[in-house]
Amino acid sequence: MLGPVMMASIVLLSWLDAALEGGRLPEWLRPLFFGRAIAPPGVAIFVWAAVVSIWSSRELATILKVNGIAASKRVTTTAAIAGLLVSCVVPTEASAVQAVAAVGTGAVLVLLLALVFHARHRSFEGAVAAAGGALLAFVYLGLMFGFVLAIRREHSVWLLLWIIVVTKACDIGAFFTGRSIGKHKLILWLSPGKTWEGLAGGVVLACVVGVLGLVLLRRSGVPGCPPAWTGLFAGVLFALTGQLGDLIASLFKRDAGLKDSSKVLPGFGGVLDVMDSPLLVAPVAYWWMTLVVGVGGATVVR
Repeated sequence: MLGPVMMASIVLLSWLDAALEGGRLPEWLRPLFFGRAIAPPGVAIFVWAAVVSIWSSRELATILKVNGIAASKRVTTTAAIAGLLVSCVVPTEASAVQAVAAVGTGAVLVLLLALVFHARHRSFEGAVAAAGGALLAFVYLGLMFGFVLAIRREHSVWLLLWIIVVTKACDIGAFFTGRSIGKHKLILWLSPGKTWEGLAGGVVLACVVGVLGLVLLRRSGVPGCPPAWTGLFAGVLFALTGQLGDLIASLFKRDAGLKDSSKVLPGFGGVLDVMDSPLLVAPVAYWWMTLVVGVGGATVVR
């Protein structure tokens, strides 16, 4: 029951984001968007990403603590939000050097914050590990989430929704195929439940959803929509990348002796358990969209 509700919520969020684009922002929100009176693309997506990033960072802090790292939920959350902000609030007119400098400055500030916070009790034990945990949150839950917003800034929210649906289609296909005919373990020592048969089933479903999704979007007149046949290659790419993201999250949890990041979502585990595959797909999808569609919807591949 929770799965369909989550999917419906994402569709509703996409509709809200599309409705807000180009609308007038209230006075109290304008300072967050450098004084802009008109809402930029991705306002609703940004709020969603911030909430999910905060929740995920608290789960990551728990994983780090269980693993013996003196991680603070406050520092981990601050690091994740800092990574999200520096990756999305840089003005589009800023140069590439300025954008890189902004991200680098954010990383330096997070490092200093983690070290100062850890040393506040005049203790140096575990300082390096704690700082490393903060930087992990900065990259993993900040910068990688920022690619979701980068996609939204340059493309329709419905294309962003398509990327997420294709990615999760692989998870669904892998789960049901693996349970039905799965026999050969993919990586037994890391993720005992995954099988090669499940992976194949997930890739096939992702390809089907990728093609059908683009057919639907093109018929709906979504601007900057890539050709339907490219959905086949996107399905393979997003599926394999998403499964790698799932394995990376499993690596974090297994290292701490945990099966799930939390129990907040019955039947799914934690927020991080749901977002692990889209997190890694986001940067890959951004560059795939740039290659196939271009920037701002100017189609490159026809």
